[in-house]
Amino acid sequence: MEQDTKYRIPTLIIEIVLILIGLLFLVPFYFLISNSLKTFGEILSDAAALPSTLQWSNYKSGWEAINFPSAFKNSLIITVVSNVLLVLLSSMTAYQMVRHNTKFNKALLALFVAAMVIPFQSIMLPLTDVTSRIGLSDSLIGLIIAYLGFGAPLSVFLFHGSMKSIPLEIEQAARVDGSGTYGVFFRIVYPMMRPMYVTIIILNTLWIWNDYLLPSLMLTSESLQTIPIATYMLFGQYTKQWDLALPALVLGIAPVIIFFLAMQKYIVSGIAAGAVKG
Repeated sequence: MEQDTKYRIPTLIIEIVLILIGLLFLVPFYFLISNSLKTFGEILSDAAALPSTLQWSNYKSGWEAINFPSAFKNSLIITVVSNVLLVLLSSMTAYQMVRHNTKFNKALLALFVAAMVIPFQSIMLPLTDVTSRIGLSDSLIGLIIAYLGFGAPLSVFLFHGSMKSIPLEIEQAARVDGSGTYGVFFRIVYPMMRPMYVTIIILNTLWIWNDYLLPSLMLTSESLQTIPIATYMLFGQYTKQWDLALPALVLGIAPVIIFFLAMQKYIVSGIAAGAVKG
C-alpha cells in the first residue's frame, strides 16, 4: 500500500505539471480568440481581459476585408497541389535511390542534404530574378514549382531513411508474381510507407499554408494573394486594424488546425500498425 502511495504522488505531480505546460501553450490562442471578439478600443485598453460584448461582426468584417474566399482558394490550391507533387515525386526519387545505391545516387542524396542547410535569404534575389526571366513570377504555377524545389530535400531525406526499413524480399516476391516497378511501388511500398506519407504531408501543409515570405516575393496580383499575404495587408505603416486582423487570423489558422486534428489519428494508427508488422 505504501508503494502505491509513493507511486501515485509523483505521477500526480507530473500530471499537474504537464497540464500547466499544456495550458501555457494555449495562452496565445486565448489572446487571439478573445481579442478577435472585442472592439478596437477594448483591444488597446486591455488585451488580457475577456470581451465585454462578443463582437461576432468582426468576423464578417475580417472575412470581407481580406476577401477570404479568394485567399482561401489560392492557399488551398497551392497547398494541395504542392503536397501531392512533393510526396509523389520525393517518394519515387527516394525509392529509386535506395534500391539503386550507386555512387551517383549517393552524391545526389548528399546534395539533397546539403540543400537543407542553405539559408533562404541567400537565394531570395536570384529566385525572383530567375522566375521573372522564365515567366513564372506572379503565378500559382511558379509558386508551386518553387515549393517543390524548397520542399524536396527534406521530403526525399525522410523518405530515403524510412524506405531502408522495407524488406527487399517482399518486393522480390511481388516481382516474381509479375508486378512491374510501378506495381511494386504503389502496391507494396506505398501501403508500408503510409505513416511517413502522412507525416510529410502534415509538415509541408503547416509550412506552405502559413508561409508568407515566398508568396510575398513571387505574387504581386491581389487576386492571387494567399491568406498570410491578405492578412498582412491589414497592418500598415501607421495603422494596424487589430479588430479585423485578429478575426482574419482565426479564419486563416482554423482550416489547418482542423486538418491536423483530423490527420493525427492516422499518424497514431499508422505507427501502431507499422510497429506490429515490424
